[in-house]
Order: sequence, then structure tokens, then C-alpha cells
Amino acid sequence: MLNLPKFKAAAVQAAPVFLDTDATVQKVCDLIKEAAENGAKLVAFPEVFVAGYPYWSWVMNPVQGSPWFEKLCRSAIEIPGPEVQRIAAAAKAHQVHVVVGVNERSQTGIGTIYNTLIILGPNGRLLGRHRKLVPTWAEKLTWANGDGSSLRVYDTEIGKLGALACGENTNTLARFSLLAQGELVHIASYISLPVAPPDYDMAEAIKVRAAAHSFEGKVFTVVACSTVSEEIIQAISAGDPEIRAQLTRRNSAFSGILGPDGRVIGEPLIDKEGIVYADIDLSRCIQPRQMHDITGHYNRFDVFDLRVNRRPLQSIQNIDSDAYNNDKLGDEQERYEASLRTSA
Repeated sequence: MLNLPKFKAAAVQAAPVFLDTDATVQKVCDLIKEAAENGAKLVAFPEVFVAGYPYWSWVMNPVQGSPWFEKLCRSAIEIPGPEVQRIAAAAKAHQVHVVVGVNERSQTGIGTIYNTLIILGPNGRLLGRHRKLVPTWAEKLTWANGDGSSLRVYDTEIGKLGALACGENTNTLARFSLLAQGELVHIASYISLPVAPPDYDMAEAIKVRAAAHSFEGKVFTVVACSTVSEEIIQAISAGDPEIRAQLTRRNSAFSGILGPDGRVIGEPLIDKEGIVYADIDLSRCIQPRQMHDITGHYNRFDVFDLRVNRRPLQSIQNIDSDAYNNDKLGDEQERYEASLRTSA
């Protein structure tokens, strides 16, 4: 007998405390508590919510933005680390699944940071992390590429859970790789992008991407997008009226929850801070697949062949004696996998 979960999901639309890691982590913990008290079993947060997005790369030249890059590096976190432990403790205390975006600093390179999503279970265990595969446009000045090792779906109490960050929700192959692993609940994390071209409606674009994934895969999509606070506007614009006007443009943030028919459940949030809630019944993913199951009967795998390289990228491979080969402590991936087993 197939019994699929039913639960309440929450999508947070808010701004971080800009480049203040400790204060933003506390805000994450407070919002987890609020969502859990309202019945949520899954709480999704925006892209790089801890602790800010590099808006300077869109409104300044690289030389002007360089001091800001250093501030971002200093506010970034390592995984695992004390900040992740604090969020994990909140997830455990309130028995919720949590997906939150962070700026992740490389453990071996203080000037290398990744746009990363961390996935936490309701027992506080760090299930995994996903590093954004390709930073989008001006973001290439800030983040390093991720790799295929984190293109994974997690089998949780609320169903098979996957996540992608912002623009990579446009990457058809990345999305398909998650669907092909049985994904039923997709987290799409975004940032508000008011500095987009004049004829680009960011809020509508986010909704279209989420609807495409939900409809094509017959899954639920939880969209969590950040907002641009007055604190961020003042910090980046420094009194420049043109930059301020760019950062205050409307229709720049969309958060909501979409069903397997591609339609929004309830009312989404546009631009305003808050939390969106929706009841999810994964049994609704069954009937639409009689028509289109693109990872099953509605495909031709004798015609199409997708291969995903899930080997982690490494800056160095040490070839030592057998005695040293038995000692895996120097291998970053081994340390990370060990942390997943022991965290929180």
C-alpha cells in the first residue's frame, strides 16, 4: 500500500541582517520557531540568506566592489561549523526540515566562497549541501562553481526532497537530474533582483520557472525569495539616488508554493516580508503522471541518455605511501561525509 505524506510547508520571504552572520542566524532560528508554531514541517529560506547577496556586483565596477567582496568573505561560514549547528539545533527543537541558503567559505581557501544550500532534518542532522553549479551573470565575480556531487535528492519523512538555487532552476538538465532521483518536493531558493533589465519582471519570472518544474515533473515546488531591506539599500547606494532607484524597483521578489499542476496554492508574497504556508498532499503527484511521467513511461531512454558526473572537485590529490593512504583525515570530502553522520 502506497502511503504518501501530507504536511504543511512554509516559504520565508525576508531580508537578512546584511553581512551580520550572527544576527542573521538568530533571525533564521526565530523564523523556524514561528513557522513551526504555525504547523509547518518544512521551512524553506531564500538564497544566501546567511548573510547577504552581492548586489554591489550589479551596480559597481569590479574595483569598486572589491572591498565588499572581502566583507562577504568575512561573513561567510564553513560547513560544518557553529552557525550550522545553531540552525540545526533550532530544526531539532521544533522538529522541522529546514533548507537555507548560505555563503559557504572554502575550508582551504579564504577567498573562495560558494552559493550553498544546506538541508537539515527534523532531528538536527545535516543531510547535505548543494553548491550552486554556475553563478549567474554578475555573480561570477563572487562565487566559485559547485560540482555534481551535490545533485542529490534526500529521502525524508515528508517525501523525496531536492533543492536548487535561483538561476539554476532554469537549468533543464539539473532539474531533470533531481526528478530522475524521484524528487517530489522541490525547494527553489531565490534573491530579489530589482537591478534586472527594465523589461524583466523578476517576480513573474520566478513564478514561471517554478510552474515549469512543477508541471513538467508533477511535483510540489516551494519558492523562498529574499527581499531588499532599507538597510541593504542604504549600504549599497551610499546616498546615490540612481542606485537607490535600482534597488527599490517593485515586482522583484516572489515566494509561494505550487502544486503538481503548476498552479500556485493560496496567495503568494510579492516584495513584502512574511511567511507563505500551504498544505501539501503528495498523493496529488500520482494522477497527472498517467499523462506525463518524464522520468518514467513518458520518455525514451533508448533515445536520450543523461549522465551526471557526481565526483567532487578537488584542488589537490595527494599520492602518499600506504600508511598515509589509510589516513583519510586530510580528504575534504571524507571529512564532510563524516560530518553528515555526526552533526547535531
